[in-house]
Amino acid sequence: MQASPAACPASLIALFDRLAAGYDGPALRFYPFCADRLVRYVQPAPGQKILDVATGTGAVAVAMAQAVGPEGRVHAIDLSEGMLAKAGANVRKMALANVDFQHMDAGRLDFRKDYFHATVCSFGLCYLPDMAAALRDWARVTRPGGRVVFSAFGAGVFQPMLDRLIEQVLGEGGTLPAWPDGVRLAQERIRDAAYCEALLREAGLDEIEVDCLQLGYHLAKPEDWWEIVTNSDLRSLVDSLPEARREAVRQAHLAALADLVTDKGLWLDVEVLVAVGHKGR
Repeated sequence: MQASPAACPASLIALFDRLAAGYDGPALRFYPFCADRLVRYVQPAPGQKILDVATGTGAVAVAMAQAVGPEGRVHAIDLSEGMLAKAGANVRKMALANVDFQHMDAGRLDFRKDYFHATVCSFGLCYLPDMAAALRDWARVTRPGGRVVFSAFGAGVFQPMLDRLIEQVLGEGGTLPAWPDGVRLAQERIRDAAYCEALLREAGLDEIEVDCLQLGYHLAKPEDWWEIVTNSDLRSLVDSLPEARREAVRQAHLAALADLVTDKGLWLDVEVLVAVGHKGR
């Protein structure tokens, strides 16, 4: 792991190592949903080379590998060994032979200038304290005429369940994640479309567009929401509670969601921003 201002904090890397096993759970299907949408924004062509930053369990890597075909190549990087192992298994399950995985810092890429036809990151940029520096590096390795694309959660994501969860956790003596101030600020700022546009412009990109998508769906039951909580970075909220109180908080939280359940189930708001910048020729 390289130490740099843009590096993902070690505590987050350890968290994602723990989350890898459940990251592909059916309740978290917004990840592959977003990966499919990103293919439309990246517009990869057969034979191209694509960089997938913060690949997680490989949802974007799989989608891009299918798009570029056997003559193309996807390079997928992450700092979580657990996520990389799961991503490799997912790629093998799909019988894809055109994906290379590397343990690499998203803020300090070990690739030469103008190497990739496109660089893409799904929900990973917000974990880097210096997002602007990371995007400049992503633009550096992207070819002239290529695209840099990232997705981020919007302001309404997981509401109102998320606010209720935070309130209950704090009321039971839990705490917000002890992440560096830079990460906290990054996660707040990146929820704003204008800020995403400014980041891409600062990275020297042009023809910028930022779209707001709704990738939400109904969960069959409140327990499915808890699956999301325990298999995403929200797990850190639960882990901050005294172990003896966690089950009681879970039960109380799910009971408090009863008023949100309709005949269709529990609505999961997945507001997503997709930001696209082009590198000039």
